[in-house]
Amino acid sequence: MKNILYVLLGVMAGFALAGLLFFVSRAPAGEAIVLQPAPTKSPIVVHVIGAVPRPGLYEFIEGARVQDAIDAAGGLLTSANVDSINLAALLEDGQQLNIPYKSGSEPVETFSEEPNGEDSLELPNDNQDEPVEENTDTDLVNINTASLEELDSLPGIGPTIAQRIIDYREENGPFNTIEDIMDVSGIGPSTFEEIQDLITV
Repeated sequence: MKNILYVLLGVMAGFALAGLLFFVSRAPAGEAIVLQPAPTKSPIVVHVIGAVPRPGLYEFIEGARVQDAIDAAGGLLTSANVDSINLAALLEDGQQLNIPYKSGSEPVETFSEEPNGEDSLELPNDNQDEPVEENTDTDLVNINTASLEELDSLPGIGPTIAQRIIDYREENGPFNTIEDIMDVSGIGPSTFEEIQDLITV
């Protein structure tokens, strides 16, 4: 009788263990952990203008600051007003960063209307007060290369003296200065005074 009881207890224990193993095997498995890559910062584009050597569009990574934009544009001009700039401010995509000038040092720009109705930008000319010298060398008679007719056109020089000038330079070589023309027979100080502003060598 005891043997039968032990057998029944063993069978029941076996069923209990089998049931436990069954439930354990049916438990949901844990999900695998997937590591996501760190997010990359998007580039931003900033338009730098004002008191910098190289104004223009520049690209930065997100988190860049005003100082980075100034460095990219070549630094600050000596006329820049740094007191009104927050160099630590963050840049934003599409921002126009205007570096101000010191009072009175802004570049002067003037506009003039073209014949087609469009306005053109004119920058100030630092040499406006300087007189423009006209080149009149093309109007002067070169006594070393002039023809008989060209020499004859000079006041006080007729065809005879013009031929003497040609003969002189063929025999003695070209004139070194315009004053040397007085070595030609028939040309004295009075004649030279009349033609000195009309000739060249």
